[in-house]
Amino acid sequence: MKRIAVITMARNDEDFLNKWVNYYGREFGEENLFIYLDGEDQQVPKGAGKSNVTKVPKIGGQVVQAEKGRLGFLSERAAELMKSGYDVVIGCDADEFLVLDPKTGMKLSEYVSSLEFDTCKSALGIDVGQHLTEEQTIDWSRPFLQQRSYAYVCSRYTKPVIVNKPCRWGAGFHRVKGHNFSIDENLYLFHFGSFDMKMIEDRFKDKDRIGAGWGKHIARRAKTIYMVSDAKADIKSGDRYLQLARKVQTLLRPIYALNKPSMGHWKLLIKIPERFRQLL
Repeated sequence: MKRIAVITMARNDEDFLNKWVNYYGREFGEENLFIYLDGEDQQVPKGAGKSNVTKVPKIGGQVVQAEKGRLGFLSERAAELMKSGYDVVIGCDADEFLVLDPKTGMKLSEYVSSLEFDTCKSALGIDVGQHLTEEQTIDWSRPFLQQRSYAYVCSRYTKPVIVNKPCRWGAGFHRVKGHNFSIDENLYLFHFGSFDMKMIEDRFKDKDRIGAGWGKHIARRAKTIYMVSDAKADIKSGDRYLQLARKVQTLLRPIYALNKPSMGHWKLLIKIPERFRQLL
């Protein structure tokens, strides 16, 4: 088995960090998790367990500048971890969860350890939303996917989050600079930053986020909720359409960024397959 580390950086995100540690700790061991808190004013999450938590001086600047600084910092930490003996590093935000399709019958750690790739590997992005007329405000103590059934298959979250060589992630982990990447046939990156309207509304009250220019970004996240809640929404079966979405994103790349995937003009909304409901 390869040595695998998982890293993230977060600010004012304790609920997600507790979930993040619980999930990735179960998959890879808490001692292999590395959390960097953006600001020395931050509190260590109550559920941190044996994970490695480090407070760092707050990365200043507006959204674009801060994101470059954050991902530059995390890229350097990933390189250090590989130099110290880790074979693979998984990097993602606190609201993102790398998931292996249960149909493989393997553990995530076993599957990632078995992968052979050059520099980076991506998972298919799944942006989970809240159906406002069918689903209640999220209960953080219960599995997320037992409370949410719909998602937007979004190329924005198809990210090269798995790396096995020192490299530099672009802002938001959306690409690895100087490298193309392949989308694994069994891995998904579930993003939960759009999965609850109350949570989004609360983030508009976060002075740190709004002051750093995140207002438009936060508002944009509500679009997934509105899309899946639309009475006329054409929601497809995830079982039937996920593999097709992977093929589309493999073939389509925007001219301005050939190492990023695209869905073109296709707004694919799906019902999440039942087999995923017990995983998160």
